[in-house]
Amino acid sequence: MATKPGVLTDWPWTPLGSFKYIVIAPWAVHSTYRFVTDDPEKRDLGYFLVFPFLLFRILHNQVWISLSRYYTSSGKRRIVDKGIDFNQVDRETNWDDQILFNGVLFYIGINLLPEAKQLPWWRTDGVLMAALIHTGPVEFLYYWLHKALHHHFLYSRYHSHHHSSIVTEPITSVIHPFAEHIAYFILFAIPLLTTLLTKTASIISFAGYIIYIDFMNNMGHCNFELIPKRLFHLFPPLKFLCYTPSYHSLHHTQFRTNYSLFMPLYDYIYGTMDESTDTLYEKTLERGDDIVDVVHLTHLTTPESIYHLRIGLASFASYPFAYRWFMRLLWPFTSLSMIFTLFYARLFVAERNSFNKLNLQSWVIPRYNLQYLLKWRKEAINNMIEKAILEADKKGVKVLSLGLMNQGEELNRNGEVYIHNHPDMKVRLVDGSRLAAAVVINSVPKATTSVVMTGNLTKVAYTIASALCQRGVQVSTLRLDEYEKIRSCVPQECRDHLVYLTSEALSSNKVWLVGEGTTREEQEKATKGTLFIPFSQFPLKQLRRDCIYHTTPALIVPKSLVNVHSCENWLPRKAMSATRVAGILHALEGWEMHECGTSLLLSDLDQVWEACLSHGFQPLLLPHH
Repeated sequence: MATKPGVLTDWPWTPLGSFKYIVIAPWAVHSTYRFVTDDPEKRDLGYFLVFPFLLFRILHNQVWISLSRYYTSSGKRRIVDKGIDFNQVDRETNWDDQILFNGVLFYIGINLLPEAKQLPWWRTDGVLMAALIHTGPVEFLYYWLHKALHHHFLYSRYHSHHHSSIVTEPITSVIHPFAEHIAYFILFAIPLLTTLLTKTASIISFAGYIIYIDFMNNMGHCNFELIPKRLFHLFPPLKFLCYTPSYHSLHHTQFRTNYSLFMPLYDYIYGTMDESTDTLYEKTLERGDDIVDVVHLTHLTTPESIYHLRIGLASFASYPFAYRWFMRLLWPFTSLSMIFTLFYARLFVAERNSFNKLNLQSWVIPRYNLQYLLKWRKEAINNMIEKAILEADKKGVKVLSLGLMNQGEELNRNGEVYIHNHPDMKVRLVDGSRLAAAVVINSVPKATTSVVMTGNLTKVAYTIASALCQRGVQVSTLRLDEYEKIRSCVPQECRDHLVYLTSEALSSNKVWLVGEGTTREEQEKATKGTLFIPFSQFPLKQLRRDCIYHTTPALIVPKSLVNVHSCENWLPRKAMSATRVAGILHALEGWEMHECGTSLLLSDLDQVWEACLSHGFQPLLLPHH
């Protein structure tokens, strides 16, 4: 929102929320109906193609979003190092409003203007005319309009909304108040209307011009440099006719320079070209990948989780993962991504952060939960994890944390296999079990004297049970085999606090520590108001509305942790899994040992917890009904 929002700030369909596409539905239906029912010789192809073209523009923008986030994660050719936050993501969620607005105006124009009907596919004179008019009047008028928008009166009421984003993303290019978009459409309509009135317009000239605007807008705001220097060497005048991402980035950081639209010509003419433009461009081209201190190695969970990655759908990734209705419409892309992961065996960087002079990255192995459970895939997945560890070691990474199923006991003995195979590697492996156990223990309400533990037992579960028994808290199990397994891990002097519980004695236990494999029947045994606290990597399916479900082991990150604008799987905003935090903590504290394997480290739980709090990480508040 602008500093002092002016008239026509909001879009007309803002009150409709996610139902805003109803605005364009009648025209889309009508154009399709006319195309199907009209005589083939009278069909208006241009009218019919408006809606598919709008969908193409949405896809085009999404490709740019993913490319930008992918390249800026690794650091290569990144222009601005600062991070973005959830406020910026929320502010830029309505980037499709501009496409919707254009679509409405296209439909109205085709119905009102006789010249807009029955356009041919191609006319060379119309394409040349549109290009010349854009280069001359449009670029000239935009320059002065843009300068006017930087006058304090208009800037505070309108343009400051756009400049709220110092670090730009491709979609930042269209984040303006409604009034600004009206002005921009009038400006960009000059070439289109001219070709219509001179009867030189064509479908290609219209679509090509809009695609050109979208492409240049996205490129200018992508925050990584991609135009090679040799283009300017081969054709020196190009520097006046085509801007670069670094050129426009300076406008967002300096505000009073580089006003031109796509052609810097008028900045050169009127002396508003930033003096550091060429230097920044060359410096950015030479920039390599970031030096990384801590890597969190995770993987995809479900086929739909591809959209929840930071490089996926920006707005969707900014909220905890949940299955949404629109995912059904995306099944073709989901299917393609599944096929792609079958053949693509290389990990990729999904996210970057920085904290206390540490550079952090999240690497993703393109495999799903189901593939981790298949025994015949075990060796291949282990090889991928091992390659990731060796790559991190080669790059000088200090700590690598194994997230989700990358640290499975059956898969690699909680990471111990890799230490055994590569005893000389310098990177330290962390499975996060100590911190995860500490988080769960400190999530148990202080006055609790007894808990129920059930589900598939893990290293974290054994650690929690042993620590609670040592602290005098009674740990009850519902399964005899669980009781025997936990008993073997609990110190002998504390075994009196471990109980095999019958269903009749459950009423006094209001806190349940649960893992994967907790059945519906077991949940039904819990009394009303029971607090379920997972110790597993994955959340428990919430079957009881009369009970309280806590999240998987996680912590709220400090405000000084930079570039946090997406949610980690199902965790809430600004929360980070204990496994991921454990890797950061390991590097901050300078601990030299590996923290993985099957052995339990009970004596260090308080030390880990205190170190975690001292660096600003905070426990999540317990949920309420």
